[in-house]
Amino acid sequence: MNTDRTATIDRSPTTDRKTVPAVATAVLLLVEGLLLFVPLLVLGAAVDWPASLGEPAGVVLPQVAENETALRLGYLVYLAYSALFLPVALWTMATLAPGRLDSRVARLGMAFAALSTLARCLGIIRWLTTMPDLAQAWQSGGNKEAIELQYDAFNSYAGGVGELLGVSLFAAGWLLCLAKIAGIPLWLKGFTVLTAAALALPLVELLGVDAGALISVSSGTVQIWFLVTGVYVLRRRNSLG
Repeated sequence: MNTDRTATIDRSPTTDRKTVPAVATAVLLLVEGLLLFVPLLVLGAAVDWPASLGEPAGVVLPQVAENETALRLGYLVYLAYSALFLPVALWTMATLAPGRLDSRVARLGMAFAALSTLARCLGIIRWLTTMPDLAQAWQSGGNKEAIELQYDAFNSYAGGVGELLGVSLFAAGWLLCLAKIAGIPLWLKGFTVLTAAALALPLVELLGVDAGALISVSSGTVQIWFLVTGVYVLRRRNSLG
């Protein structure tokens, strides 16, 4: 009898430690999958985001000056979404590949996740600091040629860091590492690889090719992946009891 009671006591904490992270991971994945819709709605109404990212300074900066409050709100939420990527990535690896976290692939994946988060945040910060300043200078009658030159140069560089490195290259690297080590069904493993490929599509811009709609395809695909994987983690946790 004492042995049975001891076994029961020993099993309960172990079960809790296994199931609580799974629930937290699922919640993080679902929040990450849904959170992007907030900046899409707020920034879409304020500055026609993300379509306006390719527009010249003469189009974007007046919109920024006229809708600065909405712009800051939208990009603050987008910054939170981008910062959340790191805990989402780490918790997902810990939940789907708990016995492989000391492997080289897992460590590489964690490094990709950290670099992706850093690059994303660096790219977004320009819209909370530099761009409002340029917009105010534009509206106050400053040297428009100089302002446009600064806008184009900074937007191109910071956008490349945030979108091409953060959202595309490093995030795709993390997904490929996850697909390699995760104990997930073949269909989800295949979807993870396809999502990584979709994320990498905008990298064609480094070759001078206009990514165009490829950015929307990659963004939409990864949001679906977050939601699908979040539901999978929840269903797997429930099936395990």
